[in-house]
This record gives sequence, structure tokens and C-alpha cells, in this order.
Amino acid sequence: MKYPSKILEQVVDSFSGLPGIGKKSALRIVLYLAQNPHQKSKKIVDSISRMTEELKICKECFSYSDFDICEICSNPSRDRSIICVVESIRDLMAIEDTQQFRGRYHILNGLISPLDGIGPDRLNIDVLVERIKSSEIQELIMAIRPSIEGDTTVYYINRQVESLPVKISLIARGISFGSELEYADEFTLGRSISERIPYQRHRA
Repeated sequence: MKYPSKILEQVVDSFSGLPGIGKKSALRIVLYLAQNPHQKSKKIVDSISRMTEELKICKECFSYSDFDICEICSNPSRDRSIICVVESIRDLMAIEDTQQFRGRYHILNGLISPLDGIGPDRLNIDVLVERIKSSEIQELIMAIRPSIEGDTTVYYINRQVESLPVKISLIARGISFGSELEYADEFTLGRSISERIPYQRHRA
């Protein structure tokens, strides 16, 4: 496509690099913003700039936060004895939408996947083990999507904490094998959390 402006083309290229946005969608967005330069455009630019400069990673759970410790981790009404272990921030947000969990979280930032070159050292597993050792954690809820990578990750974490006095639970299999948690409906995901089952530990 031939653009009437290099500036316009560069902005379209920037938007089309985002997940789920192709060239045509990017062009529609950019043309809309170009027609509202002093309203929508400035607000979006200011918001993105603030996110880039001020957004933090929670030092406890690795969620996004406005502060060093996120609102969930610093909330005294949350149950500090239970940690829900999730793959990503999107899974955390999906579980929070169910309003079925009142503990705290730990984001792994991925799953173990040898085929993709992702080993335990690239995930936030060592920090999780230290959290258990230094806090009065009684239960880990493994809210990990049911898949080969998910099962491998759960098994590895279990081996790392099997000598510690902590219970490990799995979310109920209302979530089909291979499904992403963020795409599950709130009722199914909420039920999977509330009806979690003990993890069967296999001793080597």
C-alpha cells in the first residue's frame, strides 16, 4: 500500500506490530487518531508514555503495579497463607475476575518447555521457593493450564518444595487440556479454583 505520508506509514507499522492487529486494522486506528490529534491521540500518547516510565513489577508476585508492592500483595485482607501460582499476568487477571480467590499470587512468567529452550532457570521458580521458606505459606494452588508444559512445570515445582510443609493443589479439570486460562468463562474458572484437588505427589 502506498501511503501519502512517511509519518503515517511509520505509525501504521508501529501499530501493526502489536498482537492481533494487522495492517488494515492499524490503518483504521491511525486514520482515526489523525482526525482527532488533540483529543484521542494526545491521551493515548500520554498514557503509553506514563506506562513506559512509571509501571513497576511487584517485588513479591511479579504482577504489574503502580508501586514496588502491588495492591493485592499489600492488602491485609488477603489470605497470606495461600499462593495461587499462575503462568502470566493475564491468568491472574482472569482469576481475579471470578472473585473466588482471596489469597495472593505468584507469576512464573512462562512454563517449562525444553523444545522452546525454556528451562526452570528462566522462570520465577527459585523466588517462589524462597517465598515459601520465608513466609507462613500453607498451600500452593497450581492454576496452570493443563498441557504437557503445564504438567511438567507443576511436577518440577513439586520436586522443589516436597521437603517443605506446604500443600499443593491443582485447579479442578473444568478447564480442558491445552486450554488457556484467560479464555475460560468466569464461572468455569471460578469453579476450578474453588473445587481444586490435592496434587498427587510421586516420590522418586
